[in-house]
Amino acid sequence: MSKQTIRQFFNQFPDDDVCLQHLFNVRYGDNHECPKCGKAGKWPRLKGHKAFSCQWCGHHIHPMAGTIYEGSTTPLQLWFYAMFLFTKSRNGVSAKELERQLGVTYKTAWRIGHKIREHMARVDGEEPLGGCGEVVQVDETYVGGYKRGAQGGKGKAIVMGMLENGGDVITAVIPRRDRKNMIGQIEKNILDGSEIHTDTAQPYKVLRDHEEYTHLTVDHSISEYVGDNGQTTNAIEGFFSQLKRTIQGTHVWVSPKHLAKYAKEAEFIYNRRQNQGAILHDLLTCFPKG
Repeated sequence: MSKQTIRQFFNQFPDDDVCLQHLFNVRYGDNHECPKCGKAGKWPRLKGHKAFSCQWCGHHIHPMAGTIYEGSTTPLQLWFYAMFLFTKSRNGVSAKELERQLGVTYKTAWRIGHKIREHMARVDGEEPLGGCGEVVQVDETYVGGYKRGAQGGKGKAIVMGMLENGGDVITAVIPRRDRKNMIGQIEKNILDGSEIHTDTAQPYKVLRDHEEYTHLTVDHSISEYVGDNGQTTNAIEGFFSQLKRTIQGTHVWVSPKHLAKYAKEAEFIYNRRQNQGAILHDLLTCFPKG
């Protein structure tokens, strides 16, 4: 996780004014060209407002507009600190923890947490995985609570994961464990020419005749976890284990409606595992450009 200490964080962002200036800088930059008069120049802070004005024509820019902070009355520093907390815990941050740390209501803490997860998903993007000579592991898992009388995956939500060996992971919550949904996600998120490793689940069998992919399987029913050609799904299963520890250990339970956000949070963190300093940096700098 992020190596920045809490002291370093508050030295960098001591108050709301510094946070607002940071947001303006990363979205618009120095010598920004005014969209009204077309002149580039300085943008002094508008006193008493969370806005900056053009030195030539006085046109206003509100740096919070178009971001997750838009319309929020919560101090910007608390938003930044909430992001900092997300980077300090491998198992996520619950709304109750945000409530305690930020000194806000539970409703506000819940909203902040979900807005940050949505921001993580946008920052991470959905660049396709694989390509010629690349290997992508694909699997799915059941997440959710108990449903009376249910067997197997009934009553649970399904998270599908695609992980490029040594690279990124992409998750998707799918409504059913069938060919249409599973193969559809593969074709959407994995580039042609990839070698795909799966288990022997029925929906994946169509990949054997797919012209664009090489398909290898491992048979878990005979306790096979690494095949003769090195095929395996161990890495994506490891990612699922971490996702479930986060949900069960930190949040206890999440609704199917919001499950995709928690999966995207885990995805965002995992995809920066080789550069932990990028976790907080990306959260605080990757906003829509002005």
